[in-house]
Amino acid sequence: MTPDDRDRRDRAGRLVDPGREGTRGRVRVGVSGWRYPRWRDDFYPTGLPQKQELEFIGERFSTVELNGSFYSLQRPSSYRHWRESVPPEFVFAVKGSRYITHMLRLRDPGQALANFFASGVLALGTQLGPILWQLPERQRFDPDVLDAFLRAIPRSTGEALELARRHDERLEGRAWLEIESDVPLRHAIEPRSASFHDPRLAPLLRTHGVSLTVADTAGRWPRFEDLPADFVYVRLHGGQELYHSGYTAAELREWADLVNSWADGYASDGRPRDVYVYFDNDARGHAPHDALALAALVGDETERMSR
Repeated sequence: MTPDDRDRRDRAGRLVDPGREGTRGRVRVGVSGWRYPRWRDDFYPTGLPQKQELEFIGERFSTVELNGSFYSLQRPSSYRHWRESVPPEFVFAVKGSRYITHMLRLRDPGQALANFFASGVLALGTQLGPILWQLPERQRFDPDVLDAFLRAIPRSTGEALELARRHDERLEGRAWLEIESDVPLRHAIEPRSASFHDPRLAPLLRTHGVSLTVADTAGRWPRFEDLPADFVYVRLHGGQELYHSGYTAAELREWADLVNSWADGYASDGRPRDVYVYFDNDARGHAPHDALALAALVGDETERMSR
């Protein structure tokens, strides 16, 4: 490997192994959140302290979706604690603030974005994965509004840091304003209105390099399958009953075939396409069991899982 090869990074900020180029994309399978009472004495062993639940997740999965960031601004100490609880190769997807998506409805998001990125998101460092922007069902497709929002979100941790420095007084004394390196950021949106079935959507997302989430919602919300970015973001909320139903072996094999086909494909830049999958059918405790089963089917297994 030449010095130039050692210094190359992909769009997710990872060092590129030249021997891996042209091969399969990285598949990560995990769960959406981890603090669910229903999982105790089931997925979590009896007696496992709540403070060790994320550590338990980190021993069995390669990724998790952070949900608390959707409901309120978290603190840098929380992000640092979460990062310290998992192995260094583990990745966190972070759910964007609902204040931006559900209250501002993507309009004039500058100050809210500054506060969001100052709240500690960047403390995840190299373990910061995609940022998910889940839109409300009432949010109809407006290409001008969406384009303005996509122009406002930062494309790299360096841009996110500059944005975070413009936080307001609510973050005084509790802002995280550091990065380990300036690397690209990945973003995904999850629309829940059928109005987003619009031929203008995919080209707009492709222009900005933003992924369109593939969501399985038991028919509650529309499913989109365009792949405009260099990665695929999948959320499995339940195929038969939203948040409640588990996935059968046959259904998991169907999803595994899709995930494998995406990972074996190529993005527009010629690189293998990475895939992130998160199970959100947590109401009856199915999510972690289904995630482990799919992870095995798509090869997202590590030495930790075999211990």
